[in-house]
Amino acid sequence: MNVLIVEDEKTLAYEMADFLKKAFYICDLTHTLEKGVESVRLNRYDFVLIDLGLPDGDGLDMLQQVKTHNAEAAIIILTARGNLEDRVKGLDLGADDYLAKPFYLLELQSRMQAIARRKFNIKEELIPLGDFQVDLQKRLMLYGPDTIELSRREFDLLSYLLLHKNRVLTRMQLSEHIWGTVAVDDFDSNYIDAHIKNIRKKLHAWAHTDWLETVRGVGYRIKIH
Repeated sequence: MNVLIVEDEKTLAYEMADFLKKAFYICDLTHTLEKGVESVRLNRYDFVLIDLGLPDGDGLDMLQQVKTHNAEAAIIILTARGNLEDRVKGLDLGADDYLAKPFYLLELQSRMQAIARRKFNIKEELIPLGDFQVDLQKRLMLYGPDTIELSRREFDLLSYLLLHKNRVLTRMQLSEHIWGTVAVDDFDSNYIDAHIKNIRKKLHAWAHTDWLETVRGVGYRIKIH
């Protein structure tokens, strides 16, 4: 998933980014309100982590910009402020959660996972997918007791389609999710098509994948009745 970190404490920002990248998130960093607003206007994010005390403005203004330009993003407020009013105002404006500084990075990851489960209505550890099962947390593709070997990119692509089941995702949307921000001039849909082909080839050795549909001229979707 794509994450934007808007945090002026650079050491903390880089620590968060390094930690989340190891957990297979794709991270962009900004340290000011101005750059944060520019990022959400240009790119799509699954999560935006916002420090309230930005050097050129209030993080609550950043929150409002996210709701305007990237309404589907989940927002976590990061704050050293002890003011309950600020935290309540942030939640009232649409933030999904907040963390008081200092915090443990494992707690941040746990909060993000909890938000994702609520957002995508994930109630079970193993998600059924045709004759297969997917464990998003352990990053496993299962057929009965057997584990099917998928590359990191293949699993990222399949799991993102699964989270957005029954919704057609364009090649551009999928590419942005897997590789991060993509300049339109450099975009090559063959990246996605090649990965889909590899996924189907690997899974066909076990069972049918008619739930993984190609929508001609648009992109792909996982269709679950």
